[in-house]
Amino acid sequence: MTRTVAHDTFVIERSYAAAPARVFAAFADPVTKMRWFGDPGSAMNASHKMDFRVGGHESMAGGTPGGGPQFSFDVDYQDIVEEERIVYTYAMTMDGRRISVSVATIEILDNDGGTRLIVTEQGVFLDGLDSNAVREQGTHELLDALGRYLDMSAQS
Repeated sequence: MTRTVAHDTFVIERSYAAAPARVFAAFADPVTKMRWFGDPGSAMNASHKMDFRVGGHESMAGGTPGGGPQFSFDVDYQDIVEEERIVYTYAMTMDGRRISVSVATIEILDNDGGTRLIVTEQGVFLDGLDSNAVREQGTHELLDALGRYLDMSAQS
């Protein structure tokens, strides 16, 4: 097998009607985060631990429905500014093999009472097992899910 490394970056911007405090809480509170992060019907959510603080760790592991590959998502929080910024590094594995390592920055900016969210991710994709395009698409899906959660929770 040929060992390869690919480096890439993407930036995604979104606007939400929710205040920055609500958007920040959606990332910071473990119970709230699991209401929107990932596929609620997936076994991936079966194992989730979160210590949201600088130096804290978050991990999620499990499989895809139907017996597909086993994935893990392991985060180390590097910088947190309440209601403004979250910076973390994370590694992903598939069936125990590391497929990527990334640095992600989430900027939460007040936008006339709503929020402008900017996600910047710099990734290292290993051995062709993951790619920037796949990660960017997944992040778009997660931010869509965050928007749906914020809309639904505002109606409650």
